[in-house]
Amino acid sequence: QVQLVESGGGLVQPGGSLRLSCATSGFIFSNYALRWYRQAPGKERELVGYITNGAGETGYADSVKGRFTISRDNAKKIMYLQMNSLKPEDTAVYFCNAMQYWGKGTLVTVSS
Repeated sequence: QVQLVESGGGLVQPGGSLRLSCATSGFIFSNYALRWYRQAPGKERELVGYITNGAGETGYADSVKGRFTISRDNAKKIMYLQMNSLKPEDTAVYFCNAMQYWGKGTLVTVSS
């Protein structure tokens, strides 16, 4: 069955960096676009960005553009989210998504 497992979350100070990973199994990873979403406390889930299959083109929400970078390793079947210059408003549970499948999320807390 399809599985998506996020990792790498934690507590970081404003201005710091984290790299999230999304390990996958159960589908042909290289054939599908992948997405990162996040959900802050009391808010709706929002799209952070995506990476296509094939050329691996990326797109980002305006709120993270220039600070976050999505990449993928098709051999390892892992998607990454490199987050730099983190702000308190980036605090959220981060989820990866492929097709209709979701991981359980990993919590990122940005606080001094």
